[in-house]
Amino acid sequence: MSLLDKVEIPRRTMTLFFLVDSSGSMDGSKIGALNGAMEEVIPMLRELSEENADALIKIAALQFSDGARWLTPSGPVEPAQFRWQTIYANGLTDFGAACAELNSKLSTKAFMAEASGSYAPALFLLSDGAPTDDWERNLNALKQNNWFKAGIKTAVAIGDDADTDVLAEFTGSHSAVLGVHNAAALKKTIKFVSVRASQVASKSSNAGASASDEAKQIELNEALQEFSVEIAQSNDGEEW
Repeated sequence: MSLLDKVEIPRRTMTLFFLVDSSGSMDGSKIGALNGAMEEVIPMLRELSEENADALIKIAALQFSDGARWLTPSGPVEPAQFRWQTIYANGLTDFGAACAELNSKLSTKAFMAEASGSYAPALFLLSDGAPTDDWERNLNALKQNNWFKAGIKTAVAIGDDADTDVLAEFTGSHSAVLGVHNAAALKKTIKFVSVRASQVASKSSNAGASASDEAKQIELNEALQEFSVEIAQSNDGEEW
């Protein structure tokens, strides 16, 4: 091999995790808007991944109602191969089950097992209600997971009945929780958060790991606060 030969350096993987509430209260326009937005955002994530020289973006999706179920049971999937499965709303809001499932997969023995290494993940929670199971114990266990600690986190409160305090427990602060009150606002928010969180999480940094992770969350929170001003206009429209 000569010095002029091009050596391709493997990109590290950044996984965007979607945790989606599919309980019965999501039925109707809420779940319809969510399904529509997810189908539209996948091509955007594909383009973002293809243009990123440092990071390969992958997607993992988990829905929770009566229990929790992975839409990507074999592991994170590249956007080019990912096909959103239409979610139907029914059942309770087993957020604790979702936390337990996420905890079990945030491991180098499971969804974080990339040969070229992984960036800390981006974690995106969407819910319109309050948990109906033992969520505190499972969330507390999840908070001890080093991948979860390092990941950047966002949540969307869908409608007036969403428990924003619980969502803030997941994200670490109310600054990372956005509220939406109609289908237009939900679709716009899903697209913005998915892309912006992926951009921030897949950045390389020369800082120490913990300092870098904290800086990424701060950067994302600042972007969310700016976006909240814009989304307020969409929220002024027809509500659920």
